[in-house]
Parts: sequence; C-alpha cells; structure tokens
Amino acid sequence: MGPIRSTISITPFIMLEVDLEQRGDVCIACFRGRLSAGSELEYLTAKGDEIKRLACAKILADFSKVHSVGSTGIGFVVSLYTSARTKPGGRFVLVGANARVRDVLDLTRLSAILPMAKDLPSGLALLECREAGAGH
Repeated sequence: MGPIRSTISITPFIMLEVDLEQRGDVCIACFRGRLSAGSELEYLTAKGDEIKRLACAKILADFSKVHSVGSTGIGFVVSLYTSARTKPGGRFVLVGANARVRDVLDLTRLSAILPMAKDLPSGLALLECREAGAGH
C-alpha cells in the first residue's frame, strides 16, 4: 500500500470586503463578511475615503452579506450616514440587514435613525421616494 496523501487548500479568511458601484448620484457599497472590531481599520478608512471621493449625494449600504457587526462597523456606518446627510440632498439607506445585525442596530438605537430596507431594489426605491417626497 502506497503513502496516503492529502492536499489541504488554505484560503485566507476575509474578515470584510467592500465593493463600490456608482449609479448616477448613488453610491452602492456592498459589504461582505464581518464588520467587527477585528476588521482592518486601514481598509475601512480607505473605503470610506473612496466613497467620499465619489461625491455621491446618496449612499446605499448593502449588508445582505454581512454576518455580524461590532463597534467598528457601527462607527463606520454612522460615518457614512453623517457624510451623506451633510451633503445637499444627501440620503442614506441600509439594506439587507440580517437578524443579528438588526439586533445590534436595535440595541444601539440606530434602527430608529437609519433608514432601512429589505433589499437593494427597495433601498433604491426608498432613496428615490425620499427625493420625490422631500417636502413631506
């Protein structure tokens, strides 16, 4: 009987990844992974700067692939929200938060402040609806 061989493929675990897409005056930030204290601060800072350079009046944060969120993530979301709201016509919406993320947002009472939607299409509609109904 010959030697037993096994191959182990090691794939680096990505704590967090953020993809950005610009659609007109809307910046869509798609988050994947864990947005927690272990997240790379330099990476988040660079992504935040990149979002600000896009100069979008509206920011949609897609959390549909975020497993959990901690204090670092909360701070980053508040930073994005503040950045959007301080621009003329600025809007922010968070979409796709799972139960664990919603629990954290409820605990910090951000769920009462941050506009939220269940998915990307409804989040985009909410951004447009708010623009149309800004006087209401």
